[in-house]
Amino acid sequence: MKHAPYPSRIKRIRKTLQKLDLDTLMVSVQENRRYLSGFTAEDTQFDESAGVLFITQSRLILATDSRFETQAAREAPLFEVFCYREGLAKSLPEILGSLRTERMGFEGIRLCVREYERMQGALKKAGKKVTLLPVTDVVEGSRQIKSAAEIKAIERAVALAEKAFQRTLEIVQPGITEKEAAWALEQAMREDGAEGVSFPVIAAFGENSALPHAVPGNRRLSAGDPVLFDWGARLDGYCSDISRSFCLKRPGSFFKKVFKAVREAQERAVAAVRPGAHTRSIDKIARNRIHRAGFKGRFGHGLGHGVGLAVHESPRVGPARDAVLAPGMVFTVEPGIYIPRWGGVRLENMVVVEKDGARVLNRLETFVEI
Repeated sequence: MKHAPYPSRIKRIRKTLQKLDLDTLMVSVQENRRYLSGFTAEDTQFDESAGVLFITQSRLILATDSRFETQAAREAPLFEVFCYREGLAKSLPEILGSLRTERMGFEGIRLCVREYERMQGALKKAGKKVTLLPVTDVVEGSRQIKSAAEIKAIERAVALAEKAFQRTLEIVQPGITEKEAAWALEQAMREDGAEGVSFPVIAAFGENSALPHAVPGNRRLSAGDPVLFDWGARLDGYCSDISRSFCLKRPGSFFKKVFKAVREAQERAVAAVRPGAHTRSIDKIARNRIHRAGFKGRFGHGLGHGVGLAVHESPRVGPARDAVLAPGMVFTVEPGIYIPRWGGVRLENMVVVEKDGARVLNRLETFVEI
């Protein structure tokens, strides 16, 4: 991004710390860490961490291990780098002692019980009286409102993913397997410059397209099969997420009926997006259209989700949780109909909330002919 956004983001976090009566925030969620510091290292699995941030009113520390020490110093110049040698828990008394921490918030969604117990044990052994308090959505609340630069980054990720999909369609012919199609799309995205995929590519043929999160297998494509692709590219840290459904060769009347219901549900939901609208009501608009088309009970998941540094983030657009839309929010609108032993249709576009309504970030046609 042209101008480093980190000082203003940290300023917002410090104001939140005051409201929560915390003197320190420990940030361990990978995307939050990058959002606040610029440190791009990734956690390879749930029980491994590339590091954490400690934020107080006067100091910033990025604690990591020797694998990332040089990278941390280069990518996060606003932060002091602390390199722990035997894991974070053993170094916690030293770090918090230097910060004079008494009340520290930690991201409850990320810290597991085992690590929490290790931290408590290390503090007790060192004679440090520090209250550890779980917090929720401290950083995520800021992340859901995207800046102009973030929206541009997401648009680039969308454009890259769509271009790769159009190239991949050239090889989607009878006889190709789901695995082959999924790999071809991932390969095309990487060749076009993606730093990675937003999530494992979904390519589902025939009855497998009735599985919203189908895992590509050895099912071969036949003429007349419903086809569902769900894919996204990650570029400059930001994700895209797109779904398209079509029927190979001549679509039958039933496929056309399903497709029409899904497309109209998406169009009506997008038309209702505006600042101040409630996500639950947007979901209901799409869901009611699908119900009236005769497919009640065949749209089981939420209508959409926020996309940014993570492919699934706030706001959530569905019946379970409600949020009020505001300018700068970016999320998917992805209604679907899934019918066991036949197949499914899902259409997914990404939108950004602007003052006058929704702007669709996609340029790829909803209806794909092949």
